[in-house]
Amino acid sequence: MAQPEKRENSVLFSLRELRQIEESRVQEEEHAVRTAEQARIAAAQEAERKRREAEESKVRAEREELLRIETAREGAEREARLRVEQAEAMERQRAQAALEQQRLHQEMELRRAELAKKRPTWMVAVTAVALVAAIVLIAVAVISKQRSAEAERVAEEARQMAAKAEEDKREAQESMRKMADDIREQDNRLNAADQALRAAQTDADRRRAQEALDKLRQGKLEMERRLKAAQDAAEKRQREKGFHPSKECMDNPLAKGC
Repeated sequence: MAQPEKRENSVLFSLRELRQIEESRVQEEEHAVRTAEQARIAAAQEAERKRREAEESKVRAEREELLRIETAREGAEREARLRVEQAEAMERQRAQAALEQQRLHQEMELRRAELAKKRPTWMVAVTAVALVAAIVLIAVAVISKQRSAEAERVAEEARQMAAKAEEDKREAQESMRKMADDIREQDNRLNAADQALRAAQTDADRRRAQEALDKLRQGKLEMERRLKAAQDAAEKRQREKGFHPSKECMDNPLAKGC
């Protein structure tokens, strides 16, 4: 009687051990599934974070580039205005010098009148002619040299500013072209995300696909906004026109109308 009871207890003990082993195996499998799911979610979140950081970095770079172009344009326009003001100031100085010369000439006339009372007529005439001729020659030489040097300097600076403005224009156009290319690539990603949403089999897959699609749509709106801002800035610069000297003014900035 004792032997059958002992065997029965042994069988029950073995069954409990098997059940415990099975429960441990199931728990381990569930833990492995949860761990894998958590790892997948963490990897997806990390990839999304890196993507957002890359996109934000690209947006910042584009904004900084547009700001640099706008600052360079404003600086070129400011420099151009300063050059014009300097040219006008020099013109006023030359006019003042002419007035001074005229005043000196009048004073000389008065002195000649005074000397005429004390010297013979021929001596007064010779002295006056020689003095006036010397002053006129010196003044003409100085003014001619100043006008030539200033005209050459202003023309060179105007050519440099025109070349810089053209380079900034090309850079802005290239930046807008790249943004347009990015928008087209974003459209391709949107199409792929939309297809993934249509092909999703579970609610979780559909939810993830919808979230990805919404983020791509938001990204495209941001790209379009940046492109519109760049286009508006380019149109504003075109309306303002800025400083665009003619060839005549570049060759001779002191010419009439420059």
